[in-house]
Amino acid sequence: MKATQLLLGSLLSLPLLASGDALAQGYEDLDGGGEATSSKSKKDKNDRARPEVREIVKGTYAKANVGGALFLGSFSGYVNPGTSLGLAFGSDFVDQEKSSMAWELMFFQGIHNGTHYDIQADVGCGIAPCVQGDLRTYTFAAALEWSTYPNRRIGVGLRAGAGLLLSPLLMEEEYYLEEVVGKSWSGYNPSFHFQPHPVVLGGPTFEYYTKLSHFSVGADIDAFYAIGFDLGASITGTLKYTF
Repeated sequence: MKATQLLLGSLLSLPLLASGDALAQGYEDLDGGGEATSSKSKKDKNDRARPEVREIVKGTYAKANVGGALFLGSFSGYVNPGTSLGLAFGSDFVDQEKSSMAWELMFFQGIHNGTHYDIQADVGCGIAPCVQGDLRTYTFAAALEWSTYPNRRIGVGLRAGAGLLLSPLLMEEEYYLEEVVGKSWSGYNPSFHFQPHPVVLGGPTFEYYTKLSHFSVGADIDAFYAIGFDLGASITGTLKYTF
């Protein structure tokens, strides 16, 4: 009899034990699910709070140019290719993922060795340009540039601008007028060195944005025409810092 009671009691307690285990498992699952949801919520909140990191910086910038320039018109053959040094300031006023636009104010200095004025006189003014010989040019210009980006770090663009070119006299004016113009050139006095020359310029640009996010390097290739002076071209490497 006692054995029968013990067996009956054991059978009745089995559903209770199973229910307890299921309930415990349910609580564990609930706790686990709640913990996962809480972690995901915190991660999403942190992602929203973290500022966007941009590897390329756009905005106001300063740029240095170093390279060479040459004349392609009447000066060609009498004025040698020389150096071109520039400094520019500008700002990107359009900044999109695949394109940008910028304005730029620039100053360039060109230094060229030229043929002696007596040799030009022997050739004849009109065939030879009859410039003073060695030249220095100073160009002040403003330009607009449009660029597109084949990938995140490389920009290819076009720019166009206008300004003034100056080529001051590098010898004493009195000597120039008496000896060069009066004697060597038989009174021929070109206006190359005594007035500013309107200039237009334009050409392609290339830019690579380095992993130092504020710095980029590149190249500017410009053709320019100074009215009353000559046609020319320049190729310069660039180093740009964006503030």
